[in-house]
Amino acid sequence: MNYIVFDLEWNQSPNGHAGEHPRMPFEIIEIGAVKLDEKLNIIDEFQRLIRPKLYPKFHKYIRDILNYDEETLKREGVPFKQGCTEFFDWARGISDENEGSYQDKKYRELNLDNIAFCSWGPSDLSYLQNNMDFYYMKKLPFPLKFYDIQQIYADKYTKDNTVCALDKAVTKLKLTQDRPFHAAINDAYYTARVLKEGKLGDISEKYVYDTYRYPRNKTESVHDFHNGTLEEIYGEYASKRDALKDRRITDIRCVKCGKKTTSQIKPFQINNVTDLAVGVCFRHGRMLSTIKFKPASESMDTVFVVKKIHPITKSKYTDIKNRRDLLAEKKKERDKRYMERKLNEKKVVNNTKNK
Repeated sequence: MNYIVFDLEWNQSPNGHAGEHPRMPFEIIEIGAVKLDEKLNIIDEFQRLIRPKLYPKFHKYIRDILNYDEETLKREGVPFKQGCTEFFDWARGISDENEGSYQDKKYRELNLDNIAFCSWGPSDLSYLQNNMDFYYMKKLPFPLKFYDIQQIYADKYTKDNTVCALDKAVTKLKLTQDRPFHAAINDAYYTARVLKEGKLGDISEKYVYDTYRYPRNKTESVHDFHNGTLEEIYGEYASKRDALKDRRITDIRCVKCGKKTTSQIKPFQINNVTDLAVGVCFRHGRMLSTIKFKPASESMDTVFVVKKIHPITKSKYTDIKNRRDLLAEKKKERDKRYMERKLNEKKVVNNTKNK
């Protein structure tokens, strides 16, 4: 198996949301990638500049960080479909002379057997697929695994698993900086070196699932145990309320024996998209369930669910319990202030009527 470490540069409307195309808010202008063998040795590199179609003028922020200008893209860039096709053919080891190119009509989806995608952060695969959809290209396979090197690095080197910029990781690891950052090929090269030289250990079980595509029904649901975590992806639901009616979402099963746990902390909301809950298996201890509700379409209500369950320590359980209690106390205070405000407003209305 080869690892394809890739990076993208993209542009957006220089006029902000007013000039943004709703189907492609971020337009890819460069694809850069490094191919690694099973021992993480660099064996090849790939780069294509992409000639923009929607946003030929750079957004001011993009112009400040790139190492090339609009004229370079116009002169050296290729159409997106061509550059993307060449990228996938290169990744799969298919030359121009061989049959089976990505554009071969007999393939309904792109075959990525023996390829593992890696990137610095989770957004590159999403933007790549968005651009592919804009040009009505064939889909990537579903479900799609990849390695988020940014998060794998953060899990080992940063406090609270907080992610950091690529250049900071390269500096912290004291890697030789022999190329400028903010070119896709160079950022892919540095990401590959972090993977190779960062002593991240065996990453084979540390993959994550890309969620640009998501389950539309029960038969497409994802169930996978990896890296000590049971990961499940469900969809599609008309609303978060409907999702919470599904016992598959709310039940917590032990990742070791598969039996349903006894609830210790009922689901509570920590932000607009995430709920936490804790159950206990009397043979294998406490299990934390993290439930993320993600928008499934242009509708504000429709969602799909990414659920992860893994064992936790007693101290972690205490932290979660304290967090729940603190959030409950804050909600109680907010509700109290709200009722006081409503009561005061009612008094003002009554006083006005009595005058």
